[in-house]
Amino acid sequence: MEGDRKRRFFISKRVDGFFIIFSNVTSFIGRFFKEMFRRPLEWNEFIHQCYEIGYRSLLLITMTAFITGVVFTKQSRPSLSEFGAQSWLPSLVAIAVIKSLAPLVTALICAGKVGSGIGAELGSMRVTEQIDAMEVSATNPFKYLVNTRIGAATLMLPMLMLYAAFVSMMGSYLDISLNEQTSFTTFLQNAFSKITFLDYASSIIRSLVFGFTIGTVGCYQGFNTSGGTQGVGRAANSAVVVSMFFIFIEEMLILQIINSFR
Repeated sequence: MEGDRKRRFFISKRVDGFFIIFSNVTSFIGRFFKEMFRRPLEWNEFIHQCYEIGYRSLLLITMTAFITGVVFTKQSRPSLSEFGAQSWLPSLVAIAVIKSLAPLVTALICAGKVGSGIGAELGSMRVTEQIDAMEVSATNPFKYLVNTRIGAATLMLPMLMLYAAFVSMMGSYLDISLNEQTSFTTFLQNAFSKITFLDYASSIIRSLVFGFTIGTVGCYQGFNTSGGTQGVGRAANSAVVVSMFFIFIEEMLILQIINSFR
């Protein structure tokens, strides 16, 4: 009997904790939309965060996207060669990159780099009482720190995704050009012949959702940090893990919705 009571208490505590976290996250997101159009708009900080999230991620995105395009092309060539269909390689790569790889790879990279950075930065500001000092000085820390970072992440992810798709296709072209001696014009014609407007729209919509998720999770974890320096580490780690988990869930749900329109 004692064991059953402990088990029920443990389950009840877990359920209560889940609904408390859900309520807090919902209130956090609601406050973001509530503060979005209130003055001041903090344009300078927003542009600074766009620079930090977008420009400072370009090198990592470039290297990863280029390698992704080359590796996917090399892995796909043997399978197509068995059927004598090497001419389908540009189209296959374009479909894979634009429909799936570019949004997902970009989001995962940014979840690791941007999400952890936001979580650690806001977490350190929380534990060193810098956020409390902003409140005392009549500055709205939520609008200045949270709204600008979530907005910048939401805006920059689609741009980084399009750039990653371009770099991946260039990596694929170099590999195909060296092995099949395909011209650049022929490569472009074959690559984009099967890509529709819905494919582009799907990738952009997913990137917007991924960017909002990364920014929200990172800001929530950092803004609500406690426990000193150990709490900062937990906030950064949780920002990455939770962001990646939600990215995969959103990827599955959005694809189900998009496929219903095809």
